[in-house]
Amino acid sequence: MPNRRISAMAMHIASARFASTLALTIIAIGIGAPSLRAQATTASSAVPIPPVLKVFDPSFIDTTAHACRDFFAFANGAWLKRDTIPAAFSTSGVGKDMTDANELVVRSVLDEAMASRHSEPPNSTRAKLGTFYATCMDSTLAEKQGVSPIRAQLDGISAIKTRSELVRQIGALQKSGVGALFEFGPGADPKDANHYIVWVSQGGLGMPDRDYYTKPDPASDSLRRKYVAHLERSLALAGESAADAATDAQRVMKLETELAKASMTRVAMRDPNATYHKTALADLERTAPAIEWPSYFRTVGLTVPVQFVNVAQPEFIQKASALVQTAPMEEWRAYLRYHLISSASPWLSSPFANESFAYSSLYSGAKQMLPRWKRCLRAADRQIGEALGQAYVDRTFPPAAKAAAKQVIDDIRSSFHDRLLALTWMSDSTRKYALTKLAKMNEKVGYPDHWRDYTALRVSDGAFVHNVFNANVFEWNRVINRPGKVVDRTEWGMTVPTVNAYYDPSVNEMVFPAGALLPQTFDASGDMAANYGALGGSWAGHELTHGFDDEGRHYDADGNLRDWWVASDTSRFDEQAQRIVDQFNGYIQIDTTHVNGKLTLGENIADYGGLLTAYDAMERALNRTGRRETIDGYTPEQRFFIAYAQTWREHSRPQTMLTRVTVDPHAPAEWRTNGPVSNMPAFAKAFNCKPGDPMVRPKDLVPQIW
Repeated sequence: MPNRRISAMAMHIASARFASTLALTIIAIGIGAPSLRAQATTASSAVPIPPVLKVFDPSFIDTTAHACRDFFAFANGAWLKRDTIPAAFSTSGVGKDMTDANELVVRSVLDEAMASRHSEPPNSTRAKLGTFYATCMDSTLAEKQGVSPIRAQLDGISAIKTRSELVRQIGALQKSGVGALFEFGPGADPKDANHYIVWVSQGGLGMPDRDYYTKPDPASDSLRRKYVAHLERSLALAGESAADAATDAQRVMKLETELAKASMTRVAMRDPNATYHKTALADLERTAPAIEWPSYFRTVGLTVPVQFVNVAQPEFIQKASALVQTAPMEEWRAYLRYHLISSASPWLSSPFANESFAYSSLYSGAKQMLPRWKRCLRAADRQIGEALGQAYVDRTFPPAAKAAAKQVIDDIRSSFHDRLLALTWMSDSTRKYALTKLAKMNEKVGYPDHWRDYTALRVSDGAFVHNVFNANVFEWNRVINRPGKVVDRTEWGMTVPTVNAYYDPSVNEMVFPAGALLPQTFDASGDMAANYGALGGSWAGHELTHGFDDEGRHYDADGNLRDWWVASDTSRFDEQAQRIVDQFNGYIQIDTTHVNGKLTLGENIADYGGLLTAYDAMERALNRTGRRETIDGYTPEQRFFIAYAQTWREHSRPQTMLTRVTVDPHAPAEWRTNGPVSNMPAFAKAFNCKPGDPMVRPKDLVPQIW
């Protein structure tokens, strides 16, 4: 599984257009861990040129399909008929196409940094960036070294004798980015959003979710057996005998199953109040005494005084402590060995990387590994992304594009304001504060005002896995002593080239990286109606509405977890939200498996509210300019909805779709298109749909929410 980095944003970003965590991004849009097998990839290597993208592309439309029967098939059907998912990917479509285009720009930046690294000042960010990328690209050294880059850490784990040594080793591994036992790090205090607090959360599992350990169905049982086999092979690759590896694999599975049973479900964690348990440090020490918190704090470098901790899942932390105290040391050593191997495997020699990929492909369906340059590029972006950001922006996102994108976003804000004023189900008291929250909602567009300082980052020639671990340590040290300090509201939770966006309730802001503000999402010189459908509907309106979805609505204008709703309004909101749950529960995800309407509720509310708001914003913009021309035979209203549907242009493998039922809060692209539009009279009017058509839901089932 991928490394995890500690980040003030990581625990609080409530939503992103695509999956918000790296592990889910791997599954959802195909960013898999490619092999470290030797490849002669250089700056001059031939790479596929991604297609030229348009915000509204008539060539994707299937004119034999009926817009009122299946709008997703109508808007994207011609593309779907000719698309083949590349072997190295789990999905194809908008995310892949835009990312491919962005990565060609990022690659040119990295190739130049790699070529000039020895002529740059040794401690400069550019030299570090070039060395980081160069060591990743050195497949020959990786093949020679095998497991040796992590041998010292493996030996340290084997030497653990006492429970105190175990806790210190867990902390040391976490600091290097190895997911072990639980998640730890500073984040905004949900009820004092201006200050950081320590968060302690569930974690430490090798399978993607606790449900894979607990569900009794045959498919889950099969994956559990395959996971144990993967554990055996991974441990054997690191030098264990076949018999020892088999025994240790069972030990790891036993320990993780106990952790999984104590973990909260993803649906339960959608309630932000359910993961807020502000606890005095003395009470934490009594609740989880075996972890020896003072020793743990010293190990991870936490030096500021800690009075309170947010224990996100108390039952889990209690169980973790009990296992530290009672589980045989042999189980713990096996568990930590595997998690170290798993974190390092993508960066070691081919046998390790191939095994890592083979296991991850059970969930993604990818058939082969990505080219080495893509893997190394994504590692650089993930680990030291702001070192790339400025050069990327200079080449792709001029100030005029930022201003044009901001105009769309500002129109979205104004339209949501007007929708709040017109709501009939909301009381004046709740409405007044909702307007305050909207007015205070911050937005970040394009790129940070200030770039990160990488002076303290250690990067050197040699084994790339050491540079990965060093980057994790750098990020850990950068934020670990934040508890009690004022929250840094200038910080970005995504890198600039990322094709994604998010809303963070803890600071009440929406963020749109430059990498997402390009065709197929947005074209500063393109059709206005299409821009409002794509950027306005599925991006800006979507993220803004997250501030008022079933999770975001619990946070106030300053990011505090506080109930500012009149009780009767909460009841009316919940009643209408249930209609969305029921609507999506009725959709098929794959085969006979349905969408989880509870898990996907927040995204579905944001899709629907965002599209309603964007449509109003488009009409506002068209009235302002007076431009209502027909283009390619389609009216502005039709182009708005088609562009919206084409931002969900996606084709996914069955394994990915099945995995997403369990781990992804986003519904499939088909239903993110058809679900919202089928609730909108404006859509029915634009395409002359009639009552009884599949794309026209009965009025008594249509949710009246935002």
